[in-house]
Amino acid sequence: MTAVGQEARSLLWPTVFAVLGCAILAALGTWQLQRLTWKEGLIRDASERSREAPQPVPIEADWTRLDRPQTEYRHVSLSGTFRHQDEVHVFTDLPDAKGPAKGIGYWVLTPLVQDDGSIVLINRGFVPKGREDPATRAEGQVGGRASVTGLMRWSEERNLFTPADVPAKGEWYTRDTGAIAAARGLKRVAPFFVDADASAPGGLPQGGETRLTFPNRHLEYALTWYGLAGALVVVYGVFARRRWNGR
Repeated sequence: MTAVGQEARSLLWPTVFAVLGCAILAALGTWQLQRLTWKEGLIRDASERSREAPQPVPIEADWTRLDRPQTEYRHVSLSGTFRHQDEVHVFTDLPDAKGPAKGIGYWVLTPLVQDDGSIVLINRGFVPKGREDPATRAEGQVGGRASVTGLMRWSEERNLFTPADVPAKGEWYTRDTGAIAAARGLKRVAPFFVDADASAPGGLPQGGETRLTFPNRHLEYALTWYGLAGALVVVYGVFARRRWNGR
């Protein structure tokens, strides 16, 4: 076998692995572009739902059949009686508030008992630090029957930087309907909560602070995978050229 033939043979497996690697990386990039299209459609649909006229909140019998992506930010209406004694305060930072209150503070989540006895947690809105005590905003503790319109939301997902909730101390860092229901001993609680459209009497809690947020880094991921594929081509080209020239 000639020296040229031997060198070509020595490049066979590196070439196979390089081609296979590029194919996989390119496929991952294409998949992320497909996910980008899907996510943009999801964001568009959620934005449209949030602007629609309120429709009745899903009844208890339908809760297990709800599809999260298709119901997130649905505009709904409901009525019942607030259980203010079971409200919880979820720590948050609201630097770009739509209303006058902003900065470090809390979301106030209060159970609303509907006529059939089922419960939906209502995120009544934001209160700044120092106003979490209901006594400091007594006017907003609405008694009797109340009507609410707002946007359906699902329990927040944790990440590595989310502190653990400590219900015994009243320390909450996620709006988690299941955990709140368990801590307060509530039964027949919806798996979603509702962000109130409007503020309570007196201005606090300050409602209408919902942001339509969907993590969407698919384009970034796609460019990363395609960039890795391109880098692999360059590395292989340099390797093959040196191997060939050094034969």
